[in-house]
Amino acid sequence: MAKYIMSILKGQLMVVWSWGFNSPVTIENGLRFKVQGFKFKGAVEIVYNEGKDLFNINFIKNGKVSDTIEDVYFDMLVEAIDTRVEKTANYEQRVLNEYSLN
Repeated sequence: MAKYIMSILKGQLMVVWSWGFNSPVTIENGLRFKVQGFKFKGAVEIVYNEGKDLFNINFIKNGKVSDTIEDVYFDMLVEAIDTRVEKTANYEQRVLNEYSLN
């Protein structure tokens, strides 16, 4: 399952890299990795729910689940994570400021 999830994430590598994606680890029925986004820094777990054929996403900070998104379709995984980890209302301006591009 971890390989399948990685293949989904690789479909939108630029977005995934923007999270500071690192340290992927296989977990039971899923994948855990670390992120360092504008909005969230910590670990993300994507777990496949076989009964529903959908995914649950856990956001973990200081060893505790701080947020969960349930029942995510495979084609919405990257967008769901990006919304919680990286995307802000003023995202373009924050990127320009962060990297001194303005």
